Amino acid sequence: MSVNPFQPKPFFQDKNRAFWNLQLAGWAGAFILRGISGLANGQPISFLAPVLISTITGYSLTLVMAVIFRVLLNQRPLVTWTVSILVVLVAAAIGAFIDAWVFTMQNRGGGLASLQLLLGAYYLTVTLLFAWSALYYAINFYLTVEEQADQLQHLESQASSAQLAMLRYQLNPHFLFNTLNSISTLVLLKQTEPANAMLSRLSSFLRYTLINEPTALVPLHQEIETLKLYLDIEKMRFEDRLRPSFDIDPMVEKAHLPSLLLQPLVENAIKYAVTPREEGADISIVAQPAGENVRITVSDTGPGFGAEFPIDVVSTGVGLANIRDRLSQAFGERHRFETRSTPGGGFVVTIELPHLKQQQE
Repeated sequence: MSVNPFQPKPFFQDKNRAFWNLQLAGWAGAFILRGISGLANGQPISFLAPVLISTITGYSLTLVMAVIFRVLLNQRPLVTWTVSILVVLVAAAIGAFIDAWVFTMQNRGGGLASLQLLLGAYYLTVTLLFAWSALYYAINFYLTVEEQADQLQHLESQASSAQLAMLRYQLNPHFLFNTLNSISTLVLLKQTEPANAMLSRLSSFLRYTLINEPTALVPLHQEIETLKLYLDIEKMRFEDRLRPSFDIDPMVEKAHLPSLLLQPLVENAIKYAVTPREEGADISIVAQPAGENVRITVSDTGPGFGAEFPIDVVSTGVGLANIRDRLSQAFGERHRFETRSTPGGGFVVTIELPHLKQQQE
């Protein structure tokens, strides 16, 4: 499906162009309205000449007023309103004098008639210029509010992105330390082939964590491949004590989720189920459809929640809170996150999130 390259732009995106469009349209409309009204009341066609001159005068006066008002916008309210009213009164007097003079020259009227005409022209002109001024300030106030709202939204978006980035990069430093320590041990033992394999996997894993955008949503199959890469590294340390298994329904392989969302869960399972036990533990990752959602379950056969652990594996409580925050940032209320211990030992984390097949804009 092709995308239309000609996208509509907001009217006030170019403020200068919008001003000239409104200026031309407004005064053209005023000329047409006054002309039609005069002709409908029996005025001769020559009546349009002073109306045209009056329109050009008003157009020119409002251009000067716009320059003055633009300066007054940045002043204190009392100065802005006081000077603006004075400017309108003076501009109306100039406009009324020109209108009355043109009409008098055209009709060759007397002085008394000219005075009455001047007052009438002044009333009409001052009303029109006050309306123009009110519209000018109203539009500028609207644009200021819109600009502030856009800035606030931009700042909120930046804050949200920064928070997601912070959460995304909260990887356990013990993983990197332990992996590098294992590689060092293998090198000292001259086991270059497994050391090289572990270093290669670590490089690929770190490349993935650094290349992906912190706020990006990635397909589940990509997340699983990265998770397998992480488990390959850990399996070289724990060997048969770490027994991972995957059951990913093909229907949800393309569902999107925050990158590296599952890695802290598996890391917790290794920390609390595999590390403290001689026999290790099984770790299972299951993903399947759940109506319009995707249900992902990470479980282990360890001692479960509330069990006593050695001092070096005491929980900091950061991992699960991190995942809750990232899910809230990405999906709001459209997700479910639950943890529970199973009877006889084991810990289960269940996540339900919308089945998105492409990254949210």
